[in-house]
Amino acid sequence: MQPILWINAVGLTRRWLAYAPRLQAIAAEGWVADMPEVLPAVTCTAQATLLTGELPNKHGIVANGWLFHSTNEIRFWQQCNRLIQAEPLYETARRRAAARGRAFKSAKLFWWFNQGAAVDISVTPKPHYGIDGNKVFGIAGTPPGLTDGLERALGPFPFPAFWGPMAGRASTEWIARCAARVVRSEKPTLTLVYLPHLDYDPQRFGPRGTDMARCVRELDDACEPLLEAAKEIGAKVWVVSEYGHCDVTRPVYLNRGLRAAGLLTVRTGPFGEQLDLYGSHAVAVVDHQLAHVYVRDPADVARVRSILAAIPGVAKIYAGDEREAIHLNHHRSGELIVLAEPDAWFAYPFWLDDAQAPDYARAVAIHAKPGFDPCELFFDPKLWFPKLHSAWRLIQKKLGFRTIFDVVPLDARIVRGSHGLAAADPHDRPLLIGHGPKPGDSVPMTTVKSLLLEALALA
Repeated sequence: MQPILWINAVGLTRRWLAYAPRLQAIAAEGWVADMPEVLPAVTCTAQATLLTGELPNKHGIVANGWLFHSTNEIRFWQQCNRLIQAEPLYETARRRAAARGRAFKSAKLFWWFNQGAAVDISVTPKPHYGIDGNKVFGIAGTPPGLTDGLERALGPFPFPAFWGPMAGRASTEWIARCAARVVRSEKPTLTLVYLPHLDYDPQRFGPRGTDMARCVRELDDACEPLLEAAKEIGAKVWVVSEYGHCDVTRPVYLNRGLRAAGLLTVRTGPFGEQLDLYGSHAVAVVDHQLAHVYVRDPADVARVRSILAAIPGVAKIYAGDEREAIHLNHHRSGELIVLAEPDAWFAYPFWLDDAQAPDYARAVAIHAKPGFDPCELFFDPKLWFPKLHSAWRLIQKKLGFRTIFDVVPLDARIVRGSHGLAAADPHDRPLLIGHGPKPGDSVPMTTVKSLLLEALALA
């Protein structure tokens, strides 16, 4: 069984492949196809579709976050593999290999839903949280001792470069070097590696405002040690991406519209206004260009739909059985699903006065916010010396003072790139680079699992 290294180069499309000579050479040895997006075209949904071969109405990952009905909490970026409600690739491959008496070893490196995954080797970002509210950056993984050894060899994982105002190439370079070490030492049959570099500047500035040639070359350069390791163990390299980015010109505030209509309520307190999910009749959980709108009373659905439809920037709304048309008819989905206009995206704020914004709004706080916030990729332009400001906050924290890294802007108009909808041009769709018989110029995302199983001789 020839090993496979599967690189997830999020944001890479056919339009940009020419700027990545190493990855283009892999395509020349095999084939390249585009993939129509799954809705929403966001990380967690796309990865679950790639891994399971199912659509969101079957695998249950309806966005990067949703309202968990059992606790009435909005949670984003959960890592538990059990949230996927269909069998992932690595489980299917392990089961089939065992049935045929063949050895199979898998590694999952920085892909999502990593914790508890049925893989032999895993590495994922996972800070340490103290009882006093302190947070220390770190990574977690299996088997025991692996991550300690990786950080001794490579230095600490550059967490600020993975997400936040300083997100950039350093995190992708570290992940690629980490994966190269795992490939060489463990020789997995199947290695999954997530490289996030193209998810930063195109989201900050939009593709038109980004030097895409430079960014793609940086991604390609970062791949060099990983590709060398794959060559040493005789592994075939497959490349996939989750979505392409688009330029946007305006944020859309669905929750402010619901609040103005008296359907969304807040609780005031010492840390700013907080979303009151028990008192609210409707709330929008926004994720780039798609939103799940949860409506407490079925009798209010028509009214909520009418209110949202009148908000500029809203393109389409699906309710009830209509959600089947976009494969989001799942109990985790909102009663209403809202799609943005192509040049718009949905911002999560629900407060009407920035002076009353919750304390987490100005921080990088992906697990606290009730929606995705791309403003976290920026330093607030109102800060004269943002890095000095951050350094002072770090000193205060190390001295034992309670403090917030309040560096994130509240003006969402600063964001110029997004994703979540289907691309108008096939050249802007996610791509798949593979080997063996070419399945066609365009490949459904649901077929990738079966193609990899065939390549592993486990079909």
